[in-house]
Amino acid sequence: MGAEGWYVDPYGLHEARWISEGVPTSLVRDGNVEAKDPPPDVPFKGPLEELPENAPADGADLRRADSAEASSAGSDDREDIFVAFDESSGTD
Repeated sequence: MGAEGWYVDPYGLHEARWISEGVPTSLVRDGNVEAKDPPPDVPFKGPLEELPENAPADGADLRRADSAEASSAGSDDREDIFVAFDESSGTD
């Protein structure tokens, strides 16, 4: 199996390009913006250069799906949210 993941764009058109099984795809990234741009119809030269990951390896940037239920917000906070929503939507 070939390379898989974000690599420095081997064509130099974008900061990064998604590589699938060693083949450049149309998925590209510049900063935090992802877009599609088909790779040129010419073979790239040189080896693929891995892109360093920005996400913490320990998963500190991830949240559990049920974390909202376990939040520290008290019932008074929730009531304030519902009141504010009702006031903004014109509902009594």
